[in-house]
Amino acid sequence: MKNKMRTPEEKEQVVKRFLDGESVVKLANEMETDRSVIYNWINKYRGEGKEGLNSKTGKHKNHNAGLHLKRPKNKIEELEMELMKKEIEIARLKKGYMVKGVGAEKEFVTTFDKNTK
Repeated sequence: MKNKMRTPEEKEQVVKRFLDGESVVKLANEMETDRSVIYNWINKYRGEGKEGLNSKTGKHKNHNAGLHLKRPKNKIEELEMELMKKEIEIARLKKGYMVKGVGAEKEFVTTFDKNTK
């Protein structure tokens, strides 16, 4: 079956129809999805409510993406963002590479053959 993204509202409608007595087999056939997906939605809805039906995949979930675009609201957020950037840089150096350039000119250079001290 083809993987289709469903909105939380669509998922909630399916779960409510199940709770009203419709069979999972019928719902799965209508939604053109597997029964296990429907059962997964039902369990998430029972455990977390409508919030549990939100997708946890996709590009919007990368909290570190676009750090340079996010403007801090206060001094604490500004310091937290600076700390996060430093932690990312430390992780890069531990893996043996550093970033040179900015934007489209950015390149990752290995530091194994260079003295970094």
